[in-house]
Amino acid sequence: MSGQVMPCSPTEISSLFLFEKLSPEQLGRLCSEGRVERFEPGPVYTEGDPATCFYVMVEGTVVLYRRVGGDDVEVSRTSQRGVYAGAMQAYLGDQVPQVYNNSMRVTEPTRFFVLPAESFSAVMREWFPMAAHLLEGLFFGSKNTQRAVGQRERLLALGSLSAGLTHELNNPAAAAVRATATLRERVGKMRHKLAVIASGAYDPEALARLIEIQERTAELVAKAPALSPLEASDREDDLADWLDDHGIQEGWRLAPTFVQAGLDVDWLEQVAATVDEDTLPSAVGWLNYTVETELLMDEIDDSTNRISHLVDAAKQYSQLDRAPYRVVDVHELLDSTLLMLSGKIGQRIEVVKDYDRTLPAIPAYPAELNQVWTNLVDNAVFAMDSAGGEGTLTVRTAREGDRLLVEFRDTGPGIAPDVRGRIFDPFFTTKPVGQGTGLGLDISWRIVVNKHHGSLHVESVPGDTRFQVLLPLTAPDPDSAPDAETAEEPV
Repeated sequence: MSGQVMPCSPTEISSLFLFEKLSPEQLGRLCSEGRVERFEPGPVYTEGDPATCFYVMVEGTVVLYRRVGGDDVEVSRTSQRGVYAGAMQAYLGDQVPQVYNNSMRVTEPTRFFVLPAESFSAVMREWFPMAAHLLEGLFFGSKNTQRAVGQRERLLALGSLSAGLTHELNNPAAAAVRATATLRERVGKMRHKLAVIASGAYDPEALARLIEIQERTAELVAKAPALSPLEASDREDDLADWLDDHGIQEGWRLAPTFVQAGLDVDWLEQVAATVDEDTLPSAVGWLNYTVETELLMDEIDDSTNRISHLVDAAKQYSQLDRAPYRVVDVHELLDSTLLMLSGKIGQRIEVVKDYDRTLPAIPAYPAELNQVWTNLVDNAVFAMDSAGGEGTLTVRTAREGDRLLVEFRDTGPGIAPDVRGRIFDPFFTTKPVGQGTGLGLDISWRIVVNKHHGSLHVESVPGDTRFQVLLPLTAPDPDSAPDAETAEEPV
């Protein structure tokens, strides 16, 4: 947008703090190469357009904002004379994309001193060569440092996840090994018990009935009901009494296994009606091995399924063999992240999933969203650990207009108001030295805002801190999205 060109007074622009130390010759050059423009209320330039001019406000009110999703988010509003915006990195030349990193508008008639980007670059390098070199080094040095520390942040997260995954895999793997060894022993004893029964005076019909009971016993194990501790204790007492009454030794040891399998006194009565009194102990012992083998096979099945589930979660988390940009269900991403971090979350923190399963899948970079979830969960766990290690982590999804909300709520001590405005700044951290790089939330912000055109903000009071991620339900083609590592912050 062009404004009304007005005379440029060296005296007036010298009153602006940016130019107050310049010589009359330098002020004269600025006025000859630049201009003063008066803009009526409305836009001055638009985010993403080629950065052609450097603007310094002489008088009026200016507002800077950025496009986030489908909304214009205001990032700055001021009436202070001398504030500047626009092509502030023109002195870097073609080393960086020369585009406006935000949009600017004015809310009242406002005058600017406007300097073409080429002139701004030239005077910076001619008048302040050392400052230009220092700023250039600071700019690229900060970028390189941020990239290197960002990689370190990812490696630290990967190491933590690997340790947690190893721990989670070790438990079911060890359980499967133990169950397999016990199963081998029980099968051997069951073969021996079968030989004892076969050597007895069984008529074929009684033996057939006993085998039928064995088959029905295996079916009952698979359908065993869940009992309360009190119900299980009462049933164990009844079974132990019955076994003692029928001369079966160590009934107290057999009863818990039978109860776990869903068996009761009626089932034992069926067994007793099938065989004679002398053979009953051997028959009960044989069926006990049947029950134990079924329970052990169930344990092996549960353990191997757990391992398979963990491997699937790891693949889902890392997005191995997946397209980097695709339509995803955020609930699958959240579940895989929570499972991968279950070791770090621990038993003392309760995880509550408040999902709206009616939400549609969205186009996204799933591996990078998993990194966002990891950072936010890690911060929530750290906050609750610092307050005693107990608390509740609530992960909620909902629809807000044309965007999808993912909220992480923790019951930690909260974020102090004096640091809340800085938590998304690069290298800022409230964690002790060595426990945080200060890039987790900065990386998360860039992934959500720059790469997914969403928004990330926090609300916090003691006992209730909420990080809210808003993602558009639809998104532009990924090729048009700015790179999350190079996109600039609004000025």
